[in-house]
Amino acid sequence: MIAQPHSSSGIHHHSTQDTIIYAVKGHGAVISEGGKTKQALGPGDWALIPAGVEHQEVNEGDEEVIWAITRGGKTAAVENVNGWSS
Repeated sequence: MIAQPHSSSGIHHHSTQDTIIYAVKGHGAVISEGGKTKQALGPGDWALIPAGVEHQEVNEGDEEVIWAITRGGKTAAVENVNGWSS
């Protein structure tokens, strides 16, 4: 995934699939727990997002962010939501 500067994904979850994010380049963050938790990721960092956990990927910086993302399952499951449910 490549995130342009000052961008963010929508709030979403991955249903029954765990997600692992590995930061390749740049500095970004994963927001979760209803917007209350921010996990910063820089090159070499990784995050585990359990199945069904609502989250948002953000790049608040001035440089693009590159993350390698993997999930279980043969087909990617992405469930977009309108705002945080918790």
